Amino acid sequence: MKTDLEGILVVSIEQAVAAPYLSCKLADAGARVLKIERPEGDFARQYDHLVHGESAYFVWLNRGKESICLDLKQESDRAVLMNMVSRADVFIQNLAPGAIDRMGFGVDLLRQRFPRLITCSISGYGDEGPRREAKAYDLLVQAESGLSAITGNEHGLARVGVSVCDIAAGMTATQAVLQALYARRETGEGRHVAVSLYHALSDWMNVPYLQFVYGGKTPVRSGLNHPTIAPYGAYTCADGKALLFSIQNEREWVNFCGEGLGRPELATDELYSSNSRRVQNREKLDSEIVAIISTLDRDQFEAKLQKASIAFGRVSTLDEVVVHPQNRYVSVDTPTGPVQMLAPGAVVNGNAPTLGSVPALGADTERLRREFSALNAAAYADNPSKVA
Repeated sequence: MKTDLEGILVVSIEQAVAAPYLSCKLADAGARVLKIERPEGDFARQYDHLVHGESAYFVWLNRGKESICLDLKQESDRAVLMNMVSRADVFIQNLAPGAIDRMGFGVDLLRQRFPRLITCSISGYGDEGPRREAKAYDLLVQAESGLSAITGNEHGLARVGVSVCDIAAGMTATQAVLQALYARRETGEGRHVAVSLYHALSDWMNVPYLQFVYGGKTPVRSGLNHPTIAPYGAYTCADGKALLFSIQNEREWVNFCGEGLGRPELATDELYSSNSRRVQNREKLDSEIVAIISTLDRDQFEAKLQKASIAFGRVSTLDEVVVHPQNRYVSVDTPTGPVQMLAPGAVVNGNAPTLGSVPALGADTERLRREFSALNAAAYADNPSKVA
């Protein structure tokens, strides 16, 4: 996988999470990624200093890139950037609305000058509509998209515990850019990809949207309980540890009552004779379940669920996640030393990915300035193979 995109040059004016997620995935696949940073750096470098001085966000999303600091208010630095773009396959930006146009790098202009170039802009709300000029960050969009309205419990709304809108936008952009690269092999033409945090997450909101529009059902905030399946949720055992399990069909319901609870008569109780009735009578059903589970340690209840072939998951603390037996790990070099982190989700042909280093701020500035100077750019235009 490390060489899948070898020979692809990506230039990214990026900050925070969404655009760095996209360029990180391209770098993981072998693309050369030039990360353009302000002289003070991507502000995600300062989100925290918890990874032996580095930011956890930055370490996660910026491996395998080259960092160059440019002041794009300066004409000379804009010339360096334009030389980079003239040789690039992909140009990414997620600056504030209108900022890239004011710098002279609007995507319409770039696509006209460089027809093979694939451009990708990531914004908060897209290029149309009354919110198109609005700044947006992850938690703002969690609220605006309706995600927060269905997240939490009866006591109130809750933030999803990771930057889900940023990640959704980054994943959506990755798919679209890879599709554009594939299409260019056939057409020879680039294209512009526009992704917004709001629209990426609103796609993920389609189930509650459809339930509301067509079924008149407003999803309730259910905490760690499924809103439309019962029993499907987290229950605390005698040792204070929680186990989350799921009943997906009537066969599992019978097995759960018999092997899991030791109460086979519940399976034929009219109150619980279908999923719809179990949801309708969830409170009474939960009291029956809790009366039994609260006498068992988590390991004891887990053994009963395994015997009944019921799917379950431990409600893990971070202490437990760190030592989870299913974890895969990768090592990534950073400016302050190697970091072990959880591996990317995909395994191809049984091989773990090889990941590049996280760059220090401006680590490649002087070298990249030399490479993409005006003189070198002119030489490249005459004979690309002879320019280092």
